[in-house]
Amino acid sequence: MLIIGITGGTGSGKTTVVNQIIEELKNEEVDVISQDSYYMDTTHLSFEERKKINFDHPKSIDFDLLVSHLKDLKAGKNIQQPVYSFRDHNRTGEFVEVHPRKVVIVEGILILAHPDIRDMFDIKIYVHADSDERLIRRLKRDIADRGRDLDEVLWRYQTTLKPMHNQFIEPTKEFADIIIPTNRYNTVAVDIVQTIIKDRLS
Repeated sequence: MLIIGITGGTGSGKTTVVNQIIEELKNEEVDVISQDSYYMDTTHLSFEERKKINFDHPKSIDFDLLVSHLKDLKAGKNIQQPVYSFRDHNRTGEFVEVHPRKVVIVEGILILAHPDIRDMFDIKIYVHADSDERLIRRLKRDIADRGRDLDEVLWRYQTTLKPMHNQFIEPTKEFADIIIPTNRYNTVAVDIVQTIIKDRLS
C-alpha cells in the first residue's frame, strides 16, 4: 500500500489538489481519508463549550485512532471511519466503512506535525497558498458550508488559526517531498504525483 500525505494551511487548496491528482486515475484502488474525520469526540461538552475548542491545535485530533486505522488498512483490514459535523463541532456517531486500497491519500492541516503519522507516508506533499488567499477561502467556506458567521470566522482566524498555522503547520514544510504552490496551478508537481501513483497501481 502506498500512503500519501497532503497537508497545508486551511484554505490552501489541499482538497483541490487531491481532486486533481485522482481525477485522471479514476481507479477503485485509490481512497482518500480526511484528517477532519478524526477530530476528538466532544460529546461530553456543550455546544457552547465545543465552539471554544482550538481545532487548529494537534491535541484536537485523535492521532492514535488515525494511526491505528492506517495500520489496519495496511494489514488488509477494513476500518470504521468516524463522520464529523462542522456545524455541531462533534462526531455524528455514524461511521463510513473504508476498505484497503493500493493507494491511500491522507489529507489535513496537521498530518505532518505528528511524527507517527508522518513516518507512515511514502510521499509527503505540502500545498502552499498566500495567507490572504487562504483567509478569503476560509471565510467563503465556513459561512456557506459550515454555518459560521463572519465575526466567528474572523475571531478564530485571529486567536487560533493564524498562530497555530505559524507554530504547527508552516514549519512542516521541511518534511515535505513536494511543495505545490496553488496560487499558480503547478501541473508539473501534480503530474509527478500522478505518475508515481500510476506506477504503483500497475
